[in-house]
Amino acid sequence: MAERSVTFKDAVLEALAQEMRANPSVVLIGEDIGAAGGVFLQTKGLFEEFGSERVIDTPISESAIVGMAIGAAMTGLRPVVEIMFGDFITLGMDQIVNQAAKVRYMSAGGFTVPLVLRTAIGVGGNLGPQHSQSLHAWAAHVPGLKVVMPSSAADAKGLMTAAIRDEDPVVFFESRSSYNIKGPVPEGEHVVPLGRAAIARQGRDVSIVAVGAMTGLALRIADALVGEGIDIEVVDVRSLVPLDEDTILDSVKKTSRALVLDAGHAQFGAAGEIAAVIGEKAFDWLDAPVMRVAAPNVPIPFSRTLEPLVIPSREHIAAKVRELVKG
Repeated sequence: MAERSVTFKDAVLEALAQEMRANPSVVLIGEDIGAAGGVFLQTKGLFEEFGSERVIDTPISESAIVGMAIGAAMTGLRPVVEIMFGDFITLGMDQIVNQAAKVRYMSAGGFTVPLVLRTAIGVGGNLGPQHSQSLHAWAAHVPGLKVVMPSSAADAKGLMTAAIRDEDPVVFFESRSSYNIKGPVPEGEHVVPLGRAAIARQGRDVSIVAVGAMTGLALRIADALVGEGIDIEVVDVRSLVPLDEDTILDSVKKTSRALVLDAGHAQFGAAGEIAAVIGEKAFDWLDAPVMRVAAPNVPIPFSRTLEPLVIPSREHIAAKVRELVKG
């Protein structure tokens, strides 16, 4: 299958277009996704190709958007719902948590909710505390939801394709900082199964288990520490739910040390959950305590000088790696 360099954003767009051409039941629903092409131009061209009956602009009401999509999914469509910023999923939480996640269980399998909720998350651009949060741990806490966080353009395309075809509701978190990063992406159909982590880099001394866009940062740190004689293995989680425990644990058993890296808040976050899995199931292989680096437990500041302080830094992560390896 031929590959070429494509941005993360365009890779997702390609997956959407291909699935819409292949399956007329796939529809897009969200704010400003029609003629405007999306606030980040992440739906550019789809309205012109598929028209207003399949690319549906909505009023500004996240609860109504998600509720409409749940009903559409239960009656035969496969909606892809766009919530403009990840912070705004809070406005649709009743529909997401109490309806989409539970319909299959409450109907004993009589109904499924095959919808994808895609949303942009992450710090950057000084958008302030209400437009910069990474709330993926909220969604991952709810049984019945699948949670996906691609880090590369190829995975963005493959995971979006798999999410659209899945019979359960999938929350698809896209880091805004990744939108314009290019990478090799296969042409044509490309599917990455949900629930499979990837070894982004082989190593022997320590495993960095990275969530979402933190994978790229982990790879840069791994390259930088080669000169210090530290060989880092990078595990790209890709899916928080289902979580590929086997790949994570196999890596940690090989290296005997683990650092979990996440851009979400440390407090009751995804990093803590993954660290707990490692601590419980790979304890006998560990030569050092499991560590984690995540965002501090403060609202995201608007200030240009303060905002960078809530992003896990290369220096802090590298210091944690040295501590794990060298004591």
